[in-house]
Amino acid sequence: MQASSHLDVVRRIAVDIAGPAADAVDRQARFPSEAIDALKKAHMMSALVAPEFGGFGCGMIELAAMCEVLGQECASAAMVFAMHQIQVACIVRHGISQTFFREYVGELVERQRVIASVTSEVGVGGEMRTSLCAVEKSADRFTLVKDASTISYGEHADDLLVTARRGTEAPNSDQSLVLVRRADYALEKTGAWDTLGMRGTCSPPFKMSSSGNVDQILKEPFATIASHTMVPFSHILWASCWLGIATAAVMRARAFVRSQARAKPGTLPPTALRLAEASSMLQTMRANVHDVASECESLMQSQAGTDSLSSIGFALKMNNLKVSSSQLVVQIVNHALLICGIQGYKNDSKYAVGRHLRDAHSAALMVGNDRIYAANASMLLVLKDE
Repeated sequence: MQASSHLDVVRRIAVDIAGPAADAVDRQARFPSEAIDALKKAHMMSALVAPEFGGFGCGMIELAAMCEVLGQECASAAMVFAMHQIQVACIVRHGISQTFFREYVGELVERQRVIASVTSEVGVGGEMRTSLCAVEKSADRFTLVKDASTISYGEHADDLLVTARRGTEAPNSDQSLVLVRRADYALEKTGAWDTLGMRGTCSPPFKMSSSGNVDQILKEPFATIASHTMVPFSHILWASCWLGIATAAVMRARAFVRSQARAKPGTLPPTALRLAEASSMLQTMRANVHDVASECESLMQSQAGTDSLSSIGFALKMNNLKVSSSQLVVQIVNHALLICGIQGYKNDSKYAVGRHLRDAHSAALMVGNDRIYAANASMLLVLKDE
């Protein structure tokens, strides 16, 4: 299957399956099972895995495009797909040399297992690079208990990738990434998921208790995994989901303006200028997302790119992409709402953008923008002029 056909498959799933179910997923705050089941059937959950291990070998650009087309139809389905791919990336880029993870990748390809992330934790204030819980080892076994402030689609996942201190004596920043299997962990729900938007991601808090073999611990430090893979994949694929939301809103706004123009031939609708402004913002957002995705893929494919992935300049670029995209998606969808007026405000209208606007507001909260600005300010103080 060629690259274009991979995207075509995902586009058909988005239009034919994810889109028709999107309102129900949002209204009922339920998992987008139809879309994820279809993606599994098409073997897209292992799209990132190299062909030598049975996958399609998709790169960053192609995955970003898949998230974008899914985001146009159902933001929750797009975000679940994106978050799963982020976990797959961590495994294939940092664990494939370990026997356990190489065998696990084969199982992932065959069974299309869904992997969720457990990086958040009660008591650390949303700081991914800090853990209170620790891996407790005894001979070749480990136990791990984590009080997570959120686990997206946790009840619907087959396995979890969990951050924790490397050991009970390790400092909070000395972390490992651990794969725990469905048969070896228990989740105790400690809250609900009744949110403004992204309702289908089903992300309540849980207390997780698990055990396993020490081979299930990635050998590379989480600090390296985070900077080289988790952060860039997260910010690019998230931004691609948001780009999908923004694109869908502008498409509805464009359809509304065209309907006004048809009603009064030869007259420029008063909303047309605002549509032009929204289109310009969308182009800026798309160019930024695509440019950073292209650069990131190039660096990841190059041996010489490893140092760049750890650089301050690259970290700033990733952070800036996240912040700018999370701000633009809200601005663009809000423009679409103003263009469509009451027809965009009504949930039963074909021009409705309420779900899009509610989903868009989650973007600034996924790793809070204020936290990112503070990190950028610190890095800019030590960044050397190029």
